Amino acid sequence: MTSKMIKWACALALAAGAMPAFAGIAVVVAAGSSAPSMSKDQVSELYLGKSSAFPGGGSAKLYDLPESNPVREQFYQKLSGKSASQVKAVWSRLIFSGKALPPKELGSDAEVKKAVASGGTSIGYIDSSAVDSSVKVVLTLP
Repeated sequence: MTSKMIKWACALALAAGAMPAFAGIAVVVAAGSSAPSMSKDQVSELYLGKSSAFPGGGSAKLYDLPESNPVREQFYQKLSGKSASQVKAVWSRLIFSGKALPPKELGSDAEVKKAVASGGTSIGYIDSSAVDSSVKVVLTLP
């Protein structure tokens, strides 16, 4: 192996180590919720404003992580193949037309988990490493 190849391999290894590692993304509801597991399509319809129906009845109350949180970008990419900015544009059109209200943005996984755990028809997503007994996972995005 040449020194140039070794430098390239080291640079790749350092870059990979600098990237945040996620165990996955968990879509969560309150632990006591009767909501069943959800499909990727069902969650996508909620988070793209195509539906507001909470599984098990009622209107879903959606929670989102802040734009600065890397889990948000991964969530939208894995869920819909769209970037968070593309999803924001979708919501801008829906808001302007008066068709829907966007998910409420909270500051962290802990805040989303607390809001969802309070019950009702709340749904959110968090890094799966943050899941505890206060919430029930209805979908996992690897």
